[in-house]
Amino acid sequence: MNPPREVAPYLSQRQGAPSGSTGKRGYLRMVFELDAQGRSILRDLERHTPIVAQQELYFDEQMPSMPCVYILSSGGPNVDGDRYEHHFTVRRNAFAHISTGAATKLAEMRNDYSSLSQHFDIEEGAYLEYLPEPTIPCRHTRYVARTRIVIEQSATLFFSEIYLSGRRHMSDEERFAYDIISIETSAARPNRRELFVEKMIIEPEKINPNSIARMGDFELLGNCFLIAPEVISNAVYERVQPFIDRTRSLSTSVSRLPSHCGLTFRVMGNDTSEVKNQIRDLCSIVRHEVKGVKLPAEFPWR
Repeated sequence: MNPPREVAPYLSQRQGAPSGSTGKRGYLRMVFELDAQGRSILRDLERHTPIVAQQELYFDEQMPSMPCVYILSSGGPNVDGDRYEHHFTVRRNAFAHISTGAATKLAEMRNDYSSLSQHFDIEEGAYLEYLPEPTIPCRHTRYVARTRIVIEQSATLFFSEIYLSGRRHMSDEERFAYDIISIETSAARPNRRELFVEKMIIEPEKINPNSIARMGDFELLGNCFLIAPEVISNAVYERVQPFIDRTRSLSTSVSRLPSHCGLTFRVMGNDTSEVKNQIRDLCSIVRHEVKGVKLPAEFPWR
């Protein structure tokens, strides 16, 4: 991934290993497909350190033939010069649930930046839930996330990401104390017809994220996309009730995506568990409309 122009001021090389070198370039490729019995399986897996992918598990009582895979890291937090790349493919009519084993921590960065490039290929009739744990920036973090989705018109993807304002256990001085977070999500059909592109650049030193019409008094942002057949997205849209709850410091919204390809959701709050629960509730509505069953209760330790 070529560096976007907004990180040009941070491109000086660090003193240690070069950007993207061995141990700093994590790579993951997973391919899901149906076996002869109609069970969805993780057919292909390739990964390069420090990324680790657990063996697929079948613990979802509502969908016992769906593989659930957790992505882990054998290293510590993301540091300057780290480059991570994920490729997820879900073959025709297959289905899967992907998450991470823990939050993604972003360390303080003095040279260069850290990045994550994600590619989703969702084939005809396929279904994927992608619900990673939150991303936690540190003081002077520089982070770029790029997600590219190629999806058939009959397929469904629920994609989510959560960003905290900083390390919650630290003083308020770490609240929105990172240098820059750049988030871009785009989607297209296999024939390369573009569906949408969304880009958010957060630079707290330039524009206060807590100002009106931005984050306000909230510290967590949940960013979710549903890309699905129009009949599915319309049904989900009718069931989702946006709200602002001041007593719980929680707010949700829903909007239609261009090209009649789905919906985008925003969840803002001050409690990590509340934001995660709202996103799981949204995903449960989606699963019910697509598969006829809901998400099971989250594990207590998650």
